[in-house]
Amino acid sequence: MKNLLKTAALALAVSVAAFGAASAQDLKIGVAAEPYPPFSSPDASGKWVGWEIEFIDAVCAEAKVTCVVTPVAWDGIIPALTSKKIDAIMGSMSITDERKKTIDFSDKYYNTPASVIGPKGEKFDASPDSLKGKIIGVQVSTVSADYAKKYFAPVASEIKEYQTQDEANQDLAAGRVDAVIADLITLDAFLKSDQGKACCDLKGNVKDDPEILGTGIGIGLRKGDTELMNKFNAAIKTVRSNGTYDKISKKYFDFDIYGG
Repeated sequence: MKNLLKTAALALAVSVAAFGAASAQDLKIGVAAEPYPPFSSPDASGKWVGWEIEFIDAVCAEAKVTCVVTPVAWDGIIPALTSKKIDAIMGSMSITDERKKTIDFSDKYYNTPASVIGPKGEKFDASPDSLKGKIIGVQVSTVSADYAKKYFAPVASEIKEYQTQDEANQDLAAGRVDAVIADLITLDAFLKSDQGKACCDLKGNVKDDPEILGTGIGIGLRKGDTELMNKFNAAIKTVRSNGTYDKISKKYFDFDIYGG
């Protein structure tokens, strides 16, 4: 009987260890907890959907790793990565020299400009001079916020920061800010919504500054995580070349988001 119990206990220990090892292979992929359509947002059932979610599925499948989408507040997403609460960031994070001081990046997987939107009928463009004296909305801890502080703060009435892009858009629609600066794609999604169509239009793209705006969107990784970076880079290259990337993108966009 004791031998049977020992055998059973050993079998249980082995199965628990095996389960733990399998679970350890699951990569927690950080995305912004705040909705960021059309890239990532929860649907009515709470399931995360969007272009970036489908991209994550495709890249992880190609890299032969199991990935779990893990929402994290945007302003804490890099600390979550460096403290190993998540294993990678696939949340439309721009590759910048400042961020490279703390984390590494994969190759880019898309690249679109920062743009300005404002109320229909208001005649201004995306230059600082045309936004003199205006209140400009941006999402906190984004490259658009950094850009606005450098180029627009000296002339604007206020740079108003929001926890989410949706909050900035809502305040623009309500007339509480005069303009919003953000990535063209997420602003395009808002302008195509019923609310966006009614209130606002695109004023133009800001002048590029790679030092602030970066050189595209990449997967954020912990410093020195070379093995995972190589897996993801190879997977990005494959989903680009085998047509998967274009197939996903055509569901959401009518233009090439990969950029030059």
